Amino acid sequence: MSADWALLTPELILVGAALAVWSLDLALPDQRKGLLSYLAALALLAVAVAAATQAGLSAHLFGGLLRIDSYSVLFRVLFPVIGIVVCLASTDYVRRRLTHPGEYYGIIMTSVLAMMVMSAAGELLTAYIALELMSFTFYVLASYARHDLKSNEAGVKYVLLGALSSAVLLYGISLLYGATGTTTFPGIADAVRQGSALPTVFGLGLALVLAGFGFKVAAVPFHMWSPDVYEGAPAPVTAFLSVASKTAAFVLLLRLVTVGFMPAASEWRPLLAALAVVSMVVGNLVALAQSNIKRLIAYSSIGHAGYLLLGFAALAPGATLVSNGILFHLVGYAASNLAAFLVVIAVAAATGKEELADYDGLAERAPLLALAMAVAFFSSAGLPFFVGFTTKFYLFTVVVQAAPTLIWLVGLAAVMSLVSLYYYLVVIKRMYIHAAEGRERVIPPMALSGLLVLLVAVIVALGIYPEPLLNFIQSASRALFA
Repeated sequence: MSADWALLTPELILVGAALAVWSLDLALPDQRKGLLSYLAALALLAVAVAAATQAGLSAHLFGGLLRIDSYSVLFRVLFPVIGIVVCLASTDYVRRRLTHPGEYYGIIMTSVLAMMVMSAAGELLTAYIALELMSFTFYVLASYARHDLKSNEAGVKYVLLGALSSAVLLYGISLLYGATGTTTFPGIADAVRQGSALPTVFGLGLALVLAGFGFKVAAVPFHMWSPDVYEGAPAPVTAFLSVASKTAAFVLLLRLVTVGFMPAASEWRPLLAALAVVSMVVGNLVALAQSNIKRLIAYSSIGHAGYLLLGFAALAPGATLVSNGILFHLVGYAASNLAAFLVVIAVAAATGKEELADYDGLAERAPLLALAMAVAFFSSAGLPFFVGFTTKFYLFTVVVQAAPTLIWLVGLAAVMSLVSLYYYLVVIKRMYIHAAEGRERVIPPMALSGLLVLLVAVIVALGIYPEPLLNFIQSASRALFA
């Protein structure tokens, strides 16, 4: 095996494991297919370990199409870990409410593969192919409950709007190539820095590419698909979409703007600042009116996209602290949102219901689920002692230090965080104060309960002592700006 292919060992393991899961699905009897979730989780663990062994490496593969460095290694470990959590949390839900489990877990593994390639991409077409592979898997997963009209509707809406965003993104890539003569991230930066890029064509291509990414991260005004798809998709798919898909898109965008677009920062920073403003305001204010738990979290996620874009608006050459803030908040957001969605998965699997009213008296019906949801929401709102507070405080502080003119934007973000606390408290009030009124008890599976305990511990531990994680993130940022 050549050196280039050897560095792709985690991805090759994942491809082989996905094929194995699909093959075993054909051979196992129906009553044994629940084992496929554990097989998928075990394979993803092997992938994460293989990726972790590459820590400290720095290599450009296939002429710069892929970059193996501390930045990509961090997320080539994180995405399989998220996949493990989703696979294990899906076991009971899939058994009760979905069919063809082997295909389901194989598609999740394929999506993780796409995200890993996205984190390592150093060229636009490679990034686009990985992004589309991820999108295709989510088109299928969103409509996986084929006998559920809401799931069918979610899949159709996602496909139609996803195709539009892909066309916009691909057209933007073609304009960038026409303006600079290259699709590699460093090549684009060199063309802009040397003044050889066509200004008008480059500017239009840049705007279209950022619009395409705006759809992928559900930033306003490109968010219209998010609440409907979140509501209609099966609960485990919504969890995976909310956490992994958004994280992967931001990871790719961060490498693109720091490596490829940084010489043109004066052109894209105001645009991303505007997207941050409208995303924070619209996401948090519209969440106040939601009565469905998945739609509420969808609009909350739109608000978090705004907080992250606030960091992008402060990026500058060598701004590793700002990059640290973005990556730190991404990890904190992933942990908090994943914990909240695990509760949604457990309730949906047991009752088939997803309205806020269905969480009345949950503290009495399922104490662990109510506690985990409260911790996840307090973290997302940014209350002290939880990781969400630490990540927001760090992000907002480094933004003000790097770009003092954005202090008004940080103030707005703090106000919107207070707004988010209100609608999170509405859910917590229902769980702890409203009467259960004869609603059935919810008994989560042992594996899901264990995952919730672990995630709650991570949320609290990183809120109190984030230094080990920040050390990894600092290494990733240095590789990004090298």
